[in-house]
Amino acid sequence: MPLKPKKTSIDGRKIFVLDTSVIIYDHTAIKNFAEHDVVIPITVLEELDNFKKGNDTKNFAAREFTRFVDKASGKNSLQDWTALNGPSRGKFKIEMNSSSKVNAEKIFDDRKADHRILNCALYTAENNPGRKVILVTKDINLRIKAKSLSLHAEDYETGKIKTIDELYTGRTEIEKVDAANITSIYNQGHCKATSVFKKAKSLPNHYYILKNGSQSVLSRYNQEDDTLRRVIKTAAFGVIPKNAEQSFALDAIMNPEIRLVSIQGVAGTGKTLLSLAGALELRRNYHQIYLARPIVPLSNKDIGYLPGDVNSKLNPYMEPLWDNLKFIRSQFSEKDKEHKQIAEMVESQKLVVCPLAYIRGRSLSNVFFIVDEAQNLTPHEVKTIITRAGENTKIVFTGDVHQIDTPYLDAQSNGLSYLIEKVKGQPLYAHITLEKGERSELANLANDLL
Repeated sequence: MPLKPKKTSIDGRKIFVLDTSVIIYDHTAIKNFAEHDVVIPITVLEELDNFKKGNDTKNFAAREFTRFVDKASGKNSLQDWTALNGPSRGKFKIEMNSSSKVNAEKIFDDRKADHRILNCALYTAENNPGRKVILVTKDINLRIKAKSLSLHAEDYETGKIKTIDELYTGRTEIEKVDAANITSIYNQGHCKATSVFKKAKSLPNHYYILKNGSQSVLSRYNQEDDTLRRVIKTAAFGVIPKNAEQSFALDAIMNPEIRLVSIQGVAGTGKTLLSLAGALELRRNYHQIYLARPIVPLSNKDIGYLPGDVNSKLNPYMEPLWDNLKFIRSQFSEKDKEHKQIAEMVESQKLVVCPLAYIRGRSLSNVFFIVDEAQNLTPHEVKTIITRAGENTKIVFTGDVHQIDTPYLDAQSNGLSYLIEKVKGQPLYAHITLEKGERSELANLANDLL
């Protein structure tokens, strides 16, 4: 029989049982439950032990979490409640028992780790009457199974934005702007923002399309002098913006005062191409250009399943990046110096195309760093990358928050959405959402109708 919900204790302190997926998503998760207590099933430690070897993010998370548990426990037994260091924090323990009155392995007719974790949560609820026990997991199927057994289950909400529909786009179109302001931006390159916004305030580096009938101008808000600066459609290493959004994106990429850029958009909107073209145009300002992306294998199998040596295994994942580089080269003939410069930069490793895992731990000083497919990163991974930035480093994140290939991430919990929501309004940051596809009419048709 499924368990009946228990009444919460008078003091309101809950017990959260963490699934492995939560630890892989955020290895510091155990610290994020305020005054409530946390239970780690022994099965979770067993799964993390299987993940500890390797250079992938999940391997790093497994190692960091087990180190934390070892240090936090000190000389105490982990079967006893151990206090978590920090103000108003609860306690944690490792739960060895997974034998409950309601046996998930029998009910679902399968002996696997998920069902042992379910049994552990059920056992915890049975042995803590009067306290609310909640299973926390990023695995939606496990949450459904838990709820079918009348066990409280929740997603891990830390790092998750409230709604994807209101995600910051970085640009605004304003109609009926005073023609004098548009003229001023054209002739002088800027106008006072207060003459356009009146009482409203703008976020730093927010982009505007200002219109008055047939007149229009592209602009960016400059917080330092409270002006709207003109954005001019300029080419970067042979790549010319095809619409206002692309002009905004390239302006952010080329602006030396903006150190962090994010570009969000569906396939074919030019995110990676513009980033790479801008980096090549600014090549003299940086020691190296890194173009990297996370490896998300098909069906989430390790790349070891693929045939060949390391390079052969990685090439399929890096091919889209090379395609963008080939397209830029195709803008020039073999006799042009730009064509030769790209080849020389690759040979001398001035320009490096590599998996994101290969740059872990490296210093990012004097680097133009492009992170492609950033929607497949966790918020913690995005933070780790940015905190590696040294002097004279610029980082550009590109991706589509609606195309998630990583388990346990979605449009609201991925690193790109988190970055856009949390960093908007900072003077060093600019974001632009690209909506118009420029790859081909056929690609646009697929994006619109399929």
